[in-house]
Amino acid sequence: MKKYLILTGAGISAESGIRTFRDSGGLWEDHDVEQVASPAGFQQDPKLVWQFYKDRYAQSLSVEPNIAHHALRKMEDELQDNFHLITQNVDGLHSRAGSERVIEMHGSLSTAFCCGCRANYRMEELDLSIAIPLCKKCGKSLRPDIVWFGEIPYYLYEIEQHLKECDVFMVIGTSGSVYPAAGFVMTAKLFGAHTIAVNLDRPDNLGFIDEMHQGKSTELLPPLVEKILGRL
Repeated sequence: MKKYLILTGAGISAESGIRTFRDSGGLWEDHDVEQVASPAGFQQDPKLVWQFYKDRYAQSLSVEPNIAHHALRKMEDELQDNFHLITQNVDGLHSRAGSERVIEMHGSLSTAFCCGCRANYRMEELDLSIAIPLCKKCGKSLRPDIVWFGEIPYYLYEIEQHLKECDVFMVIGTSGSVYPAAGFVMTAKLFGAHTIAVNLDRPDNLGFIDEMHQGKSTELLPPLVEKILGRL
């Protein structure tokens, strides 16, 4: 059985109602992204950054996984260990749809960690009514468990192994402009994978895509998954 590796980006979550930086011109309530998504921004104004992620966390809980998320869960159910999903999204919608083999390379809105002792917390454990949540173990401030600009994404070694081993690499809802994720399709193709893209717009790395499906993932992905599973 072929090994399938999926990469998802903001486009699939946008169809559930999650706002993206791209939609708002890289701004959030007149704040530059660097102010709320960088280590320097957090150091300068941790209250602002925490308010931003509290709002994003609340928004993620107010929406539901869409039929594209559920199509990928169905694909995983059929393929089992021959299926892995990398997501650039931090909203947890893939897990809420039932997917288990999910690699959250940019972290998760549902977790935080201590800036001092590095203890990990679930957001649901925290008192989010205070401006800057504090560590229960050492008393230092917590920060959202999000990979910010200038930081190294999580699980890159594991991702590289999957890219080398997959037979089919499918990219869904991503512009192909943000690295290192934009380079994954090149690596997969270099190692012989068939590459597929499902996206509203033509991605920047289209030259490395063997099969392009342009349109909404909620419309195109379910029948594409059914077609793939029908070949098994």
